Amino acid sequence: MQTKICKVVEQSSVVYVPSKKQENGQLAKSMIRLRELGGDYEDEYICAMFGNLAQCKFAEGCIVVASLRFQTHESNGSYFQDVVANEIQPLK
Repeated sequence: MQTKICKVVEQSSVVYVPSKKQENGQLAKSMIRLRELGGDYEDEYICAMFGNLAQCKFAEGCIVVASLRFQTHESNGSYFQDVVANEIQPLK
């Protein structure tokens, strides 16, 4: 897990995906694009947000502290990386 200070580039709307772990059988999911501070060509991360965090709306250009979890997995000989935002707090 890594903690980074980033700027919000954009955020998708909330969608609900099936989940066996939730009481109502659905889990809120949203995607957010974060860019590290420093310029237009800094590293960017497309992160998935789940549950209550997915329902939070962050303004474009907002500076946030994000706790990110990186995972890789293999499928049919190809490797993929997932980035999940565990916590995002706006800086004031």
